[in-house]
Amino acid sequence: MSTAQQQFKPTPLDVLIIGAGLSGIGAARALTDQCPDKRYQILERRAAMGGTWDLFQYLGIRSDSDMYTLSYSYKPWTHRKAIADGADIKRYIEDIAEESGITSHIRFQRKVVSASWSSEQALWTVTSLATDSQGQEHEEVTQARMLSVCAGYYSYDEGYRPDFPNEADFKGQIVHPQFWPTDLDYSGKRIVVIGSGATAVTLVPALAQTAAHVTMLQRSPSYVVSRPLEDGFAQKMQKWLPMSAAHSLTRWKNVLLGSFFYRIARNKPDMFAQRLLHMVKTQVGPELDMKHFTPAYKPWDQRVCAVPDGDLFHDLRAGRASVVTDTIESFTANGIRLTSGEELPADIIITATGLKLNALGDVQVSVDGKPIAFGEQTAYKGMMLSDIPNLILTFGYTNASWTLKAELTSNYTCRLLRYMDSKGYKVAVPRRGAEVQDEPFLNFTSGYVQRAEGMLPKQGDRKPWQVHQNYLQDKLTIQYGRVDDGVMQFQ
Repeated sequence: MSTAQQQFKPTPLDVLIIGAGLSGIGAARALTDQCPDKRYQILERRAAMGGTWDLFQYLGIRSDSDMYTLSYSYKPWTHRKAIADGADIKRYIEDIAEESGITSHIRFQRKVVSASWSSEQALWTVTSLATDSQGQEHEEVTQARMLSVCAGYYSYDEGYRPDFPNEADFKGQIVHPQFWPTDLDYSGKRIVVIGSGATAVTLVPALAQTAAHVTMLQRSPSYVVSRPLEDGFAQKMQKWLPMSAAHSLTRWKNVLLGSFFYRIARNKPDMFAQRLLHMVKTQVGPELDMKHFTPAYKPWDQRVCAVPDGDLFHDLRAGRASVVTDTIESFTANGIRLTSGEELPADIIITATGLKLNALGDVQVSVDGKPIAFGEQTAYKGMMLSDIPNLILTFGYTNASWTLKAELTSNYTCRLLRYMDSKGYKVAVPRRGAEVQDEPFLNFTSGYVQRAEGMLPKQGDRKPWQVHQNYLQDKLTIQYGRVDDGVMQFQ
């Protein structure tokens, strides 16, 4: 690492990264390895790195992707669990930062509020609110030639939380998983978890170990499949090969299998759905009604929920947990009354009702004084936005591990910077032609995506404006395609 990188100077940075989570630390690592002459800094709004894996503290939090693809290609995943606990993932992120000298580049407790591009200066001017040790806020201004936004896609300040009738009547405790109280006493309590997504299927088996009973209340079912907690192939490879080689083989095995099954799911949805439901039937047995596990949508119209070693199904069969499919009429003093007339008793109600999406971490962006509405922009290769110069956006896959796209994006950032240096360019901006037609950014029916449809950028109906949910296709396009492709304009 260069001396210039090791010392912060008030002169403009080469790259300013927003967010010190999995994506942000990955972006910094790519710069460290591939562009050692570039000066960068990371602004992180929280007091610690980790992003999602530092924010979420609810019981049992874990990955819903395998760790051989959620980890980076250059940093092997060495734990036995293929579906990992949140604390282990956070430690993985910290290890990358410590090993690469990234930690000293992070400015913690900096909430970025605005970013303004000046064409005259060819610079971003970024304003953040810094919180000092006494809790006082003050403004800080940072200038950079390139802005790398690794702030994720959901609000840290609020989750999606619908209002339910007569909530005030409930005498117990209401908890949203995004703001989990560390002192929550759930032992011996009756708990209702509202939701059927990844958070709900994680919480139910974790709570069921000591709660009196846990009920998962869902408005409609999700696809839920059992996956091995440990990857047998990975364990065998690690016995016979160096760790880096074993990791690479396992990673590619999972990428190819995931891509193969996703293609089948989209091309032959009825056949694939029947296969998923057969797998569920073998887990739930004759005691449970399959209506609770039979969604009305096609596989991968929403994300498929994974449960390691079938832990959710074990608790349902054992009677420690149950699932109810119904809608809520109102809260009562002692629980929830359903539209069917049934009442679910509860001491604690957990609203695992989802995320609230936002655009670029709620940063107000302007170009030459003109405010930018992200819902009106078009994504270029899923990484940049039309008519916004020198801005890289990290947005992962909905059908695979986030990190797969994040790593391609950070490598592309370095490739773009090196190309600009070689040609003496200061500005790179994708320009959309009038012939490009709008399409939704994500072809996904999940509630959190539908609620944010007007907020997310669009994708186009042709290359390079399409957002592919396909790692192999993206790898070919992003890693090997021309940087100067006629759409990207340089100055």
